[in-house]
Amino acid sequence: MTELNYNAPKEVKELRIINTIELEDFAQEIVPHGGFNYMAGGSGDEFTLRRNVECFNFKGILPRMAADVEFPDTSTKIFEHELKVPFIMAPIAAHGLAHESKEAGTARGIREFGGSLMSISAYSGASFEEISEGLGDTPRWFQIYMSKDDELNKNILDEAKADGASAIILTADATVSGNRHRDDRNEFVYPFGMPIVSRYLTGTGANMSLNNIYGQSKQKINLDDIRFIKEHSELPVFIKGVQTPEDALAAMGAGADGIWVSNHGGRQLDGAPGSFEVLEEIAVAVAGRVPIVFDSGIRRGEHIFKALASGADIVAIGRPVLFSLALGGWKGVKSVFEYFETDLKRVMQLAGTQTIEDVKNARLKDLK
Repeated sequence: MTELNYNAPKEVKELRIINTIELEDFAQEIVPHGGFNYMAGGSGDEFTLRRNVECFNFKGILPRMAADVEFPDTSTKIFEHELKVPFIMAPIAAHGLAHESKEAGTARGIREFGGSLMSISAYSGASFEEISEGLGDTPRWFQIYMSKDDELNKNILDEAKADGASAIILTADATVSGNRHRDDRNEFVYPFGMPIVSRYLTGTGANMSLNNIYGQSKQKINLDDIRFIKEHSELPVFIKGVQTPEDALAAMGAGADGIWVSNHGGRQLDGAPGSFEVLEEIAVAVAGRVPIVFDSGIRRGEHIFKALASGADIVAIGRPVLFSLALGGWKGVKSVFEYFETDLKRVMQLAGTQTIEDVKNARLKDLK
């Protein structure tokens, strides 16, 4: 595939992270303008993008004192995977915009950290083989954007399973591109190809716009797609983009093995509430029958804590990982995972919670 002239950062170094908010500012200094705004931007007026982070301030953690906590245990389990932390890499397209190592760099950083999991986007800039080399034995899930041709969908599911994917993520909130003003102003196109989707969609090389790519994907997702993926892949299926209890229940009725609460990081429907604002009511409806993964807006350990206390089983992190990849390559990715682990342990100790189960039972206070 022909690649456009795109000067992605190349440096590999450990990062000293004080907080992840400032990573965005640092990354903006070194990532090409169009690529940075694609990663950092949202849709429309970016209300939902901002709300995703801000809404965590509407709930407060009620700490328990003298709780005999010295060394908090962050380990947890999702399906067959024993993890040392309750957070994973969210599926995000085109890591090559952040760093020349692309998803292979992200994968190695997660492997070197150890005890987490990577969600691989179908819109990756690296191939299954390249990502696999970085991951080694690290668990991975695969996020599919459905083709309009089910035979091609079967092919990509077969390839993902052969690559070691242990679950499939059906993204249901991105059948068309959000109204992304930053990308429109910059006339953004992907500067490199997407090897995974190029296997089953045509014309997905360099110089493709968002509308070009979304236009080739299935734009009429329904509950039958859950059944189709389960039947063909014989793997657990998450439905990603759930924002209402009704949709969670409908997905479970169609056989979904997990619910992924997300608004696509504020990149799709602007004007939607923050993802955290809808989590608790969805968790009440799900009632522990299937696991819940949560994403959108995670920037601190306290955000992870609050999401778990509101019903999530696993938290997925996106932009902070990409910005860390830009700043330090695989070592930057390892650094940001270490930051979140340390920050979560600090919050757990201060809140008087020894285990992740204790966190899930912690009390939050409405601050509105």
